[in-house]
This record gives sequence, structure tokens and C-alpha cells, in this order.
Amino acid sequence: MRASLATLLLGAGLAAAQASFADLVGTWSSKSNSTLTGPGFYDPTNDRFTEPKHTGISYSFSADGHFEEAYYRAVANPSNPRCPKGIIQWQHGSFKKLDNGSLALEPIKDDGRQLYSDPCTYKNSIYTRYNTTELFERYEVLTDGYTKKTRLNLYKFDGSPLMPLYLAMSPPQMLPTSTLNPLTTSTAGAKPTGKVKRSDLPLNVLSKRTPQQQQADRWWWFGVFLTASGGILYYFF
Repeated sequence: MRASLATLLLGAGLAAAQASFADLVGTWSSKSNSTLTGPGFYDPTNDRFTEPKHTGISYSFSADGHFEEAYYRAVANPSNPRCPKGIIQWQHGSFKKLDNGSLALEPIKDDGRQLYSDPCTYKNSIYTRYNTTELFERYEVLTDGYTKKTRLNLYKFDGSPLMPLYLAMSPPQMLPTSTLNPLTTSTAGAKPTGKVKRSDLPLNVLSKRTPQQQQADRWWWFGVFLTASGGILYYFF
């Protein structure tokens, strides 16, 4: 009887926890709706990214407490406009909603990846592991007054807002939630820690260009375009 009662209480607690963030479940994306989590963004078997058409961010949350995130950003260089930088990031793990309403995201440390391009400093993009624990002070889900779409507002640990995210699909589009590339095995994709220059890493897995052709010049042209028209893209896409 005691074991059964404990099981029932545990099950009730889990159900209550899931219900407390049921409104988060789904895949959320920024306005461009081009950057999305899932296998279309990061391929863990071949350990490489697929470059989205537009910059943006995406978060996915599952009903059993798992998350996945995808970032694709161009960073302007005010001191030298000819040298913008590009960053692609991906990680996944588990999350929980704290008693004060905050969200704590704990990534699987071996799995996160980052592709960094600084064409005026490095000939090739730099591919590294990526692992950043995140805390969102609060969140809110509402209907956007302009687009009429379901919108997620995430507020960073200091209360500053992340760009608005819109519900792209539900249930969420996510890769398997278990560890995909453990350091302790020879699983495909496992790489040593530290910075690694990846001259053989395509920026777009669908491209037929050779790896030598797929260098940082693409980031340069893309960054110049975004620097000039980033505000327009934000409001119209």
C-alpha cells in the first residue's frame, strides 16, 4: 500500500509539473520562421549544420521536460563594417519551471555545437562544442495583436526580453532527447574539446560546392546584406 501510494503521489506530482508548462509545448520560431529546431538544422550523425535561408532563433519544449534550441545570427562590426561575424549554435537538454515562474534550461554538455565565422580573422569557420545553461526570469504565452498568432515572450535572467517567438508547430519538432554524441564513445560526430578549424565543414549540407569553396566569404556577403537591411527583415518577415 505504501509503495502504491508513493507511486500515485509521484505520478500526480509529475502530472502537475507537466500541466504547469503545458502552454510551452511546441516549436517556437522568430519572425522569419526560417530557423527551426530538429534534424533540418543540425545533423548529429554527420555532425554538421544546415544553413537556414534567414537568421533567427528557435526553441522547442516537450511535455516531458526536454528542450532544444537553434540560433543563427549575423553580428555587425561597427568599427569595420566589412568584417561582420556569423554564429550558428545548437544545444538540447532538460528544463524545469521553478516555483517563482522562472525557466531553468540545463543542456547536455557533450552535445551542443557552435559554428563561428570571422572572415577577417580566420580563413575557415571554427567549429566547437557549445554548452550554456540558461535561466529565463519569466515567460508569457499570448495571442499577438497584429499577426493573431500564438506568441511566446521569454525574458532573460536580467528581465530583458528575447525577440518574440511564434508557435511554428505542435507537437514540437525535435531530435532525440538523449545524449547524441558522448565523449566516452566512438559515436559518429564525437569530437575532441577545444577549438577546431573545420575546413571540411559545409555551411549547407545541400550544397554541391566543394569544402574549399565554402569558406567565410559567404558570411561576409550575408553579413553585409543583414547590416544594411536587418531592420527591414525583422519587421516584414
